Amino acid sequence: MSLSTPVSEIPDIVISRLPIYLRTLRLLHTQKAEVTSSQELGQLLGLSSAQIRKDFSHFGEFGKQGTGYNVAYLCTQLEKILKVDCIWPVILVGAGYLGHALASYHGFEQRGFRIVGVFDNDPAKIGSQIGAVIVEGLDAMPAAIGQQRCQIAVIAVPATAAQRVAELLVAAGIKSLLCYAPIKLTVPSSIRVEYIDPVIHFQHMTFYLEKACVND
Repeated sequence: MSLSTPVSEIPDIVISRLPIYLRTLRLLHTQKAEVTSSQELGQLLGLSSAQIRKDFSHFGEFGKQGTGYNVAYLCTQLEKILKVDCIWPVILVGAGYLGHALASYHGFEQRGFRIVGVFDNDPAKIGSQIGAVIVEGLDAMPAAIGQQRCQIAVIAVPATAAQRVAELLVAAGIKSLLCYAPIKLTVPSSIRVEYIDPVIHFQHMTFYLEKACVND
């Protein structure tokens, strides 16, 4: 695909909205919608139609004025842009409650990702099965990353262990990290890191609420 704007010049905030557009378009597709518009997408997402058209303009022309966007075609194009028109192998470190839930979740593969390995340093967890994979020790991780050609890893360990795990993953060839630990990782600038901390979102919400919590 030939982009209208060089990759280096596309704002990251635009890239961050593309998965949201794709998710919405897939929902419309399951509802048998054949055509949509920037106005309809804007109403569904709380964005202006002008913003959506501007975001899409970085990547080419996907629709015609007055006729809107073909939903199936736009889904396919966004999948190609985001490189999720294939299945990405993913390594998961941490076989606790969170790791168990992630490895057991069946919704990743239909959106382009497959957890191919789970690793932990707890002897009680090593050898157990989670989802379709057997939990292995951290010493087996580098070989698995190489064999599976993994570039993405999920860190689902306590904050005290997250930095060390990140270093091991980067040394083994991982290029992107999704970190659930409540800590800022120190990694080379070439490594892409995304963070998920539900507590941050809870605290963002509570600012707008009337205080009514129960104290012991």
